[in-house]
Amino acid sequence: MEKYFTPQQITELSFAIGTYYGTALVMNALSGYDARDPNSLDEDVDFLPATRRSIKGMRIAYSPDLDVFPVDPRIAKVIGESVKAFKEAGAQVEEVKVGITRDQRELSDLWCRLILPLSTTGFERMRKSGFDLIGDHRDDFPPEFLHWVDTTAGMTVHEQSADQEIRTEIYDAVQGVFADYDLLVCPTLTAMQVKNGSDGNTLGPAEVNGVEIDRCIGWCPTYLFNYTGHPAASIPAGFADGLPVGMQIVGRRYADADVLAASAAFERLRPWYGSYARCAERSLS
Repeated sequence: MEKYFTPQQITELSFAIGTYYGTALVMNALSGYDARDPNSLDEDVDFLPATRRSIKGMRIAYSPDLDVFPVDPRIAKVIGESVKAFKEAGAQVEEVKVGITRDQRELSDLWCRLILPLSTTGFERMRKSGFDLIGDHRDDFPPEFLHWVDTTAGMTVHEQSADQEIRTEIYDAVQGVFADYDLLVCPTLTAMQVKNGSDGNTLGPAEVNGVEIDRCIGWCPTYLFNYTGHPAASIPAGFADGLPVGMQIVGRRYADADVLAASAAFERLRPWYGSYARCAERSLS
């Protein structure tokens, strides 16, 4: 008779082997060359060994705020304590300045301008097929989204080129860190969690530490590495006021295995299985 795992057993097993292990399996399945994708790499990488690799001797740069982001003190405290685990694993950890000089609000606006054309291009294709979502259903979209739809619609080629120059500026700053370090560690979010909006349009805080931020992504500095293309992972770093705090581990371009190695090393020293026991005990039926 075949052996089947219950959903609860699968949940327990996934925690037991480590979330980083499952990530490595997924990376193995997804990576590799595909002639249909001009950006795919012609290489065969097995990411599983990275989950068992020591990070002793690795040089890790720690940025508490990526230079320009206001960070909730509760989050800063958790991340500041968590980076000590890398020292316990034998890595060298130093606090650094990344070299970003643009205001964080300017950077979040830039990302919105860069990403919105992907949506509007899709809308235009649907309009040509007879479904004018923006024209016929404009009121169904949140005002924050419509603001950027309207803003990007009238952008000139020169404005788009200027945005790409700023994006390159951020890339150069991050690359400068990796000239001396193997990894960059920073907070995943800069503000604590917010409650879901009763109107279906959940927004983040309007400010952190008295500094105004974009309510959509201004508290989510993960988008900086969407600018640059560096591999990154967000891992559980601990809790603040009973709520989870994430820590971001960023690696050199194409050095995904280094990110996995550091994630695994951290989980071995700061296992979070017990913290999420309630997930394993929750009935999934």
